[in-house]
Amino acid sequence: MPTLTKLYSMREAAQHNKREDCWVVIDGKVYDVTTYLDEHPGGDDVLLSATGKDATEEFEDAGHSDTARKLMEDYCIGEIEKPTINVIPELEIFTKDNPQSSTKFLDSPLLYWVLPATIVCISAVAATVVYSRRK
Repeated sequence: MPTLTKLYSMREAAQHNKREDCWVVIDGKVYDVTTYLDEHPGGDDVLLSATGKDATEEFEDAGHSDTARKLMEDYCIGEIEKPTINVIPELEIFTKDNPQSSTKFLDSPLLYWVLPATIVCISAVAATVVYSRRK
């Protein structure tokens, strides 16, 4: 029987940002490192500064060993829940799973006549203003 993974929001994980209660998020997984703060070779400040955000980049930049990565498994308490795209139906969010959403405007046929029409109208207004001031 598979183990159920607890899901946390990033907001919830970010609330655990004190020495007495410290969680870090790395690669979508949530780690309760409260009991590890004193043992961390880089010091507790490094872990405390990694709370409240996704610390994957900082973790990777530090060049952790395979042993450190294996040790992390002992502190894993869950995963960050994936954001729901349809929370606000009027707002379409760009994700890796939905890459075409960022190019929909550029693919719109309206773009091919609205932009030139706008330029022509602005030019006509500007020409009228310049011509009327000359008289």
